[in-house]
Amino acid sequence: MAIDLGPLRRYRDFRLRTIAASVSGFGAFFTMIAVPIQIKQLTGSTVAVGLVGAAEFVPIVLVGLLGGAIADRFDRRTVVLLSELAALACTVALLLNALLPTPRLWLIYLVAAGAVSAGAMQRPSLDAMLPRYVPHAEIPAASMVNNQAWGLANIAGTVLGGVLASVDVRLAYAVDVASFAVSLLVYLRMTPLPRTVADVVPGVRATLASVGEGVRYAAGRKDLLGTYLIDTIAMTTAMPTALFPFFAADLHAPHAVGLLYAADSIGGLLAGLVSGWVRRVHRHGLAIIVAALCWGAAMGLAGLMPNLGLVLVLLACAGAADMVSGTFRGIIWDQTIPDELRGRLAGIELLSYSIGPTLGNARAGVMAVGGVRFSIVSGGALCVLGVGAAAAALPRFRSYDTRTDEFAVAERQRRGGVRTGRSIPTDGAST
Repeated sequence: MAIDLGPLRRYRDFRLRTIAASVSGFGAFFTMIAVPIQIKQLTGSTVAVGLVGAAEFVPIVLVGLLGGAIADRFDRRTVVLLSELAALACTVALLLNALLPTPRLWLIYLVAAGAVSAGAMQRPSLDAMLPRYVPHAEIPAASMVNNQAWGLANIAGTVLGGVLASVDVRLAYAVDVASFAVSLLVYLRMTPLPRTVADVVPGVRATLASVGEGVRYAAGRKDLLGTYLIDTIAMTTAMPTALFPFFAADLHAPHAVGLLYAADSIGGLLAGLVSGWVRRVHRHGLAIIVAALCWGAAMGLAGLMPNLGLVLVLLACAGAADMVSGTFRGIIWDQTIPDELRGRLAGIELLSYSIGPTLGNARAGVMAVGGVRFSIVSGGALCVLGVGAAAAALPRFRSYDTRTDEFAVAERQRRGGVRTGRSIPTDGAST
């Protein structure tokens, strides 16, 4: 049952990637909490807070797809570094705006969209790094380690960020700015990753045509479509984090807003600590469906609970379910997608796990006109219904088995005989 930490010990570049992404994420969670708290302070409106998600929607779609093509065309570490610098500039702008006697609301929306654009450009390259730093057979363990590191950053960042942002949002923004200094230095120590698709198909460019190639590949893979659809439905219907500042006030615990943000990550962390069973599960599609149903049910029930303690327990249960779902989605992606397409497919994956929460928070903010608890409970119910309907319509996804799936078998055979990255040792030597 114990989590396998072997990939961290054995693969230097995977270890550095994990550290850098975690430090960057730790700081980003300070800003993630500070933005809705600042908008709440400026407007007192749930709709205004929910509209942050609407402002972030278009950049995620456009930049995410382009970022995937760029990840297949250029050195992925360089793309990550440049995107990190862009995100730093956005956080500095938020800090400077917060220092004004009267912070500009429109600027918060604009910079939030810019920060999401930087993240959307970076994430495909960051995700596409992982399978090149560890061997195929260790991807499940590496995926769980990656999720656990992100969860720890989430817990620490949201709890501390909630405390600081409640006192002064400027302090939260300042911590995020400082975190970039560490993450950039660690990223610089990683081994560069040359472009991959250009090595396989000379002359390829990061164009709409290359993006279209990735979309056509994804459209032909019912298993991949299932991972995108289930996650998007679950997040769009049952993601209520934009309401947490208001939910904390409803629970008469405004000081605990950071705990609300961190509760799902705490649940994910606890689930990850006993994740050794993951490597013995082969029906990944069914596991994703069950986990998504549990996510929606737990979120809906959290909205009914009368006190903070019960709410936190159910949010933690939702986080544990999301951890399981995210792990198996990542395993399917990393074990079945050819490396020359991985960046573009990572861009599409970004849409599935970014658009859902973005639209979900917008939905939650608008539906909160009927009450904060109504919005949360109805979202959970919609999630269960939507995931159930999608599962019924995707029999091939339900029956996915990594032992027999043609794409998983083909990639396993290819990785067994192809050089994949300097960090993966083979018989004591570097490949």
